Amino acid sequence: MSRRLLAFASALVTAVAVVTVPPASTPTAAAAPNGNVLGYFAQWGVYQRNYHVKNIHTSGSAAKLTHINYAFGNVTNGQCVLGDTYADYDRFYDAASSVDGTSDTWDAGALRGNFNQLRKLKKMYPQIKVLFSFGGWTWSGGFGQAAQNPTAFANSCYNLVNDPRWAGVFDGIDIDWEYPNACGLTCDTSGPEALTRLAQALRGRFGSQLVTAAITADASAGGKIDKANYASAAQYFNWYNVMTYDFFGAWAATGPTAPHSPLTPYTGIPQAGFTTAEAIAKLKAKGIPASKLWVGIGFYGRGWTGVTQTAPGGTATGAAPGTYEAGIEDYKVLKTRCPATGTVAGTAYAKCGSQWWSYDTPSTIAGKMGWAKSQGLGGSFFWELSGDTATGELITVMKNG
Repeated sequence: MSRRLLAFASALVTAVAVVTVPPASTPTAAAAPNGNVLGYFAQWGVYQRNYHVKNIHTSGSAAKLTHINYAFGNVTNGQCVLGDTYADYDRFYDAASSVDGTSDTWDAGALRGNFNQLRKLKKMYPQIKVLFSFGGWTWSGGFGQAAQNPTAFANSCYNLVNDPRWAGVFDGIDIDWEYPNACGLTCDTSGPEALTRLAQALRGRFGSQLVTAAITADASAGGKIDKANYASAAQYFNWYNVMTYDFFGAWAATGPTAPHSPLTPYTGIPQAGFTTAEAIAKLKAKGIPASKLWVGIGFYGRGWTGVTQTAPGGTATGAAPGTYEAGIEDYKVLKTRCPATGTVAGTAYAKCGSQWWSYDTPSTIAGKMGWAKSQGLGGSFFWELSGDTATGELITVMKNG
């Protein structure tokens, strides 16, 4: 499976008018308090990455998390469906690999796989809420059809998330639609109000359970934030995870090199509006409460090769090699393989040989957490758990921040 996000590779489409009336608050959509830390657990990480729910415990990360987004379920034929049933609820964990040291069983009806491990983790760490996240970069193509019958979609999602076979594992649902009425891996033309209709149906079906969404951070004029009525939809969501990363990367093979998660604008930035601060400001200006906006951190870097210039803005010949995919690498690898050599716009970059990488370090994450606090944001989140060190170096900084 491909990584969750490739960022803004497609051309921007013509802007449409959106209504920006501040949404009404509802008891079931209460904002989360500041200090929340949410981490994505990638379902496919149990294979090549060899990262399991037990690692969340042994790294010390579980004690610092308030929420986990389980990524991903698929959206097909207008419904929520499981993406990998073996990893989800069938894979056998023996005592040594299980989060609580107790082996799975093959008894009829017994739950196994990630779902059972998450259930055990929640028992050990009662503060953790787990949401089932649907979509992502690869699996967002089905949301357009789902939006044609929001009630049927919401019913299918509710029945899947709350299936009796894994009762108690999930505390709600997260929608990762990339992107409503805009282009991601595919282009959606369902209109600016489709997200609101989908959100309203989900809230109506899930009631007091958590209903959240990961949303674009493209604050460019006429960009993805302007394509859908995020303000209207916000009344039905507990919060938005604003994907404030992947602004730039080696899909622009010859550069210019640029940090993939700048906090603020800087001289020479390749695209105006592609920063965390501008995204949050634009969403606030549309009437979305700061407490419903969570800031995102990438636990990975994006890089180019064939680069001679140390500072951002250099030319390149292509994507730098990565363990699983060219142009991307985990923080835990980069911190020693290509240590940071400078900072720009509140994030870090590194030049090693002909490679140029950008990623967040403990220092830059601390700065971003301080900024998020000053903005009154409801929390922070990161993609994804396996990118951190074995001792949870980055999540520790997020929690302390």
